[in-house]
Amino acid sequence: MLRSFTSQSLTRATLNPSSYFSSFITNNNIFQHPMENKHPKDTVEGMKDEQREGYCKEPAGDSDYILSHLLNLYASRATRQDFEIYAPNATFEDPLMRAEGVKQIKSSFYSIGKVFSESRIVEYNITEKEISPGNKEILIDNKQYYKFLGKDIHMVSLIKLYTEGGKVVRHEDCWDKKPLRNRETVKVPLVGRLLEVSRRASMLLTHALMGCGKDPTM
Repeated sequence: MLRSFTSQSLTRATLNPSSYFSSFITNNNIFQHPMENKHPKDTVEGMKDEQREGYCKEPAGDSDYILSHLLNLYASRATRQDFEIYAPNATFEDPLMRAEGVKQIKSSFYSIGKVFSESRIVEYNITEKEISPGNKEILIDNKQYYKFLGKDIHMVSLIKLYTEGGKVVRHEDCWDKKPLRNRETVKVPLVGRLLEVSRRASMLLTHALMGCGKDPTM
């Protein structure tokens, strides 16, 4: 089964200590020129405001349910309930870090607000494919907005979700739609291994700084 649909104006960001992040984006040139913000042609102003802030309506199915919580994570308004979309042994990986288990994933997303004053997915397109009964691949081709140190930044990304029994078991965030660099994707396996170790070290540092995945007090 293959399902595809499009929407606009939601939210996102990645995290890590700001100096590390700033160095990474400078060296890899992943950010694009500012693009015009697009919003749905909606006649109800209140609905427009919600979409600008990255809210998603009540989901209609399993994949929509996952998406609604995922958007909260990227919008820097994550709650404990939002992480229920993940299996206990789930992994999350982007070019800066690799999280293993729900607690580390929590640290990753709770730290978004520590780096960015604003973050938002301004446009996205979703393709969903059933790999086997109960197991799906969900691809989210998206454009993101960040405010970092007072500057507006725009970036494209490809988010890959793999689910089993309705739970996310693997979550990859490929900035600029480029494959994550590891021993399988770089020409020199040793270099790929060093990059993997670097992402794990970055995650462990973030995990410690964020209280080892402690949920914030509401």
